Amino acid sequence: MAISLSQTFLSINRQLHDDHQVLPYEKCTSVASLSGQKFCIGRNKSMEFSKRSPRIPRALSKTSEPLSSIIHDFEKEIEPVKQEERRLADVWREIQGQDDWVGMLDPMDPLLRSELIRYGEMAQAAYDAFDFDPFSKYCGSCRFTRRQFFDALGMAHHGYHISRYLFATSNINLPNFFKKSRWPKVWSKNANWIGYVAVSDDEMSKRLGHRDITIAWRGTVTRLEWIADLMDFLKPISSNKIPCPDPMVKVESGFLDLYTDKDVNCRFCKFSAREQILTEVKKLLELYQDEEISITITGHSLGSALAILSAYDIVETGLNLLNDCRAVPVSVFSFSGPRVGNVRFKERMESLGVKVLRVVNVHDIVPKSPGLFFNENVSPVLMKLAEGLPWSYSHVGVELALDHTHSPFLKQTGDLTCAHNLEAHLHLLDGYHGKGRRFVLASGRDPALVNKASDFLKDHYLVPPYWRQDENKGMVRNKDGRWMQQERPILDHHHEDTHHHLKQLG
Repeated sequence: MAISLSQTFLSINRQLHDDHQVLPYEKCTSVASLSGQKFCIGRNKSMEFSKRSPRIPRALSKTSEPLSSIIHDFEKEIEPVKQEERRLADVWREIQGQDDWVGMLDPMDPLLRSELIRYGEMAQAAYDAFDFDPFSKYCGSCRFTRRQFFDALGMAHHGYHISRYLFATSNINLPNFFKKSRWPKVWSKNANWIGYVAVSDDEMSKRLGHRDITIAWRGTVTRLEWIADLMDFLKPISSNKIPCPDPMVKVESGFLDLYTDKDVNCRFCKFSAREQILTEVKKLLELYQDEEISITITGHSLGSALAILSAYDIVETGLNLLNDCRAVPVSVFSFSGPRVGNVRFKERMESLGVKVLRVVNVHDIVPKSPGLFFNENVSPVLMKLAEGLPWSYSHVGVELALDHTHSPFLKQTGDLTCAHNLEAHLHLLDGYHGKGRRFVLASGRDPALVNKASDFLKDHYLVPPYWRQDENKGMVRNKDGRWMQQERPILDHHHEDTHHHLKQLG
């Protein structure tokens, strides 16, 4: 039986007692429409959020109707509410963490929420574009060329272009991070695609108020087995030739090796991920040195650890200092990331001015690792005593804690991978307005995206789990009518000027 939301809309002051309701919080004036969504990868309306008139929904979610029907009725009933618009270009330094996001997290700043979702989608794109099918001869690579990337993912509206792909050697001991094909003839035997560097175009830069260089790191596409790969052993960051004046600054050895190792016999990873990042950032800073610039690094899961390491490296090497002595702000938007280093690493990050905002789900186990026993939650006295131990860790930056039990769209489950899922984090961001405030979808992200690679939405929304998949697993018919794996263009590996920039970096 069709449901009419006109019968469920109530006064904002009326108290509702249903456990499965989407309710407004008293001061929320920033909720956009949910319609116009296609179930395409990464597609949403967060980009238009700051430009649209916000709306306040008051709708029940406890229904047997499909999600598309609820969204259709939902949009017909909600009324626009006037609000004084803020321009992102006027507050971009605050969004990037100039003041450590003081006063922006509780209540949640609408522009910050919109930007967090946008950067989260850029991290999600690294998952969506990754070929993790072991039966594909391109397993471990990106499914699209740099020029196709955002268009192929339905993300052209983000206003960025890819300047470089990032690769890492799979010869280190992180088997659950790397993916390899089962076939003998493959695109590369030792390399995996692990992310990209992107730059905002002129139109997007005008909206942002500056030129933004974004580095997005891929996380792990397997379940949570990669945690077992960690040696849970700290070693000095300077031991892998990353500059640091304090030998007591230490990070997890697996993260450090992934960031710094290379294979000179492989055309994709003959330069380490570190060398690829530093040379590309140097080139882009020289190209846009006459503009206002920011460097924003994002990643989920293991990708967030790489984001923090690369942010530290960029600032510690002084790469963010321009010729006119301006310091380019470097910020990290981390999603469900593990601890990376010890207390000295945290203190060094803070002294360098690297801004880190960590978005976590309180039910996720990954942010609690490594450092299960000695971490930032232990008393300072005990942490001081344990400072020299190789398994004493501390989170960096500011934490934004979310709770998936507050969303009326998500079911209660003991599946730890659901609590860790990036799309679920973006859904929780969409509904978060501050501690103790009601869960209200704000930016118009389609809740169906949560089930793209999980089984987390309640069944009565009729969204199948793990619905995102390639048509026919990439098989196409050739001119003879036979089925075969489609050939892909050869991916770009490294720019010819990489050696030149490395020499300049010393």
